[in-house]
Amino acid sequence: MMQTASPGNRPYLLLLPAAILLIVFMAIPYLNILVTSFRNPGQGTPYADGYTLMNYARIFSSPLYQGQLFNTLWIGIVTTFATLVIGLPVAFQLGRADLRWRGLAYGIVLSPLLVGIVIRSYGWTILLGNNGVINRTLINLGLTEYPLPLMYNSLGIIIALVHVFLPFMILPIMSAVQSIDPAVVSAARSLGAGRATVIRRILLPLAMPGIQAGCILVFVLSLSAYVTPAMIGGLRVKTMAVTVVDALLDTFQWPLGAALALMLSAIGAVIVMIFARATRMKWKVG
Repeated sequence: MMQTASPGNRPYLLLLPAAILLIVFMAIPYLNILVTSFRNPGQGTPYADGYTLMNYARIFSSPLYQGQLFNTLWIGIVTTFATLVIGLPVAFQLGRADLRWRGLAYGIVLSPLLVGIVIRSYGWTILLGNNGVINRTLINLGLTEYPLPLMYNSLGIIIALVHVFLPFMILPIMSAVQSIDPAVVSAARSLGAGRATVIRRILLPLAMPGIQAGCILVFVLSLSAYVTPAMIGGLRVKTMAVTVVDALLDTFQWPLGAALALMLSAIGAVIVMIFARATRMKWKVG
């Protein structure tokens, strides 16, 4: 009697649906973008016939695109660091088993995600503008005579991005903290370890998977953010994501936009891999 092969006998069959999704919705689009980045620019069309390296040569030879790339990476790194500094203590507090009002604390952390990104960014324009709430308050209190430059610069973009992406830093770290056995901390304290030693030698190393996940997630989202930099930065500060959208929609230069997007993705992936490897080697319990 013939027996039908079960998924247990062929484990790779269980991976087939996920593999199909990755190929259809990730591999093929990326391949299409890669091919488009080598196409010749068109006149009134997305691209012309033939292939060229001119798009990448234009990026490497243009100080404008190099400056935008550096500015985008700088904003992503600073945003990631700021969300880590703010989110780490919050995540450790939320991860405590004896925390009261846990539901209220979760609601406060998740509240930015309940509002659309456009509305959140517009709210920051009201707060950071020259006639915004912050500058009006400072001037009325006599703390400053002129409005502070809080908008249309990298500072304003970073402030808004930190608010937007802070939950993506807190949640992974909180999950990692909740998985730490309280007995480990109790054992360290019983052996004479102080609070600082417990945090440095026990909690931070054990929470490093969550810290890694949060940093990578926030960094990648910051690099690809479009709405917030476009609204807060205006025409004075352009990140690479804004430039890519302009190339695709405004100037109709699809090959250049594809090359810019791939360049940003490649550099961001290299930074993520370097960070993941460095933190994995450095942070160990003991």
